[in-house]
Amino acid sequence: MISKQKSVLNRRTFIGATVAAGTLSSTAIAQVTDDQGDAGTRVARRNISSFRSLDWQPYFSNLKNGAILVDTTSRALHFWPEDQSFYKLYPTSVPMSEELTRRGRTSIVRKVDGPSWRPTPSMLKRNPEWPKFIGPGPDNPLGTHALYLSWKYYRIHGTHDTRKIGRRSSSGCIGLYNEHIAELFGYAKIGTQVLLI
Repeated sequence: MISKQKSVLNRRTFIGATVAAGTLSSTAIAQVTDDQGDAGTRVARRNISSFRSLDWQPYFSNLKNGAILVDTTSRALHFWPEDQSFYKLYPTSVPMSEELTRRGRTSIVRKVDGPSWRPTPSMLKRNPEWPKFIGPGPDNPLGTHALYLSWKYYRIHGTHDTRKIGRRSSSGCIGLYNEHIAELFGYAKIGTQVLLI
């Protein structure tokens, strides 16, 4: 018999293990976020209490060019392609404060495989010791891929620092595991609708 203490599933352990195994899916995530475990025991839900599948209709009038919904409260990114043939749900990092959080409608205006990074003027003001430029590679804060939004300085991008995912840890952007941004990069188009709530 498994004790209650051992049956509680830690969010970081679950996501870390499933990402390492390459098996993170909306089905697996939904199973972890249930209020009750198989034996009626409570399941640990820190940071993923609202990490569940959603329908696109309450948020978009159509799926022209596909649609991305970023929920900054549940720290999740939802993607629906134009043909509705599948649905993706990814854990994210979100801005570390309300002042850095932007909400509303935008779209993807540029896609970059192997992005370079330059801190914004406000980032340099807060952190004058930061470098003025970092090229593509393992030290780049944008990870392996970046989707540039129509809002200046805002992006959906990867991160090499996997500790940031599931946390309030960015300076305004939405971060994903590199494996997930690479997948989303392949699905998203210039013109894909984006809504941050």
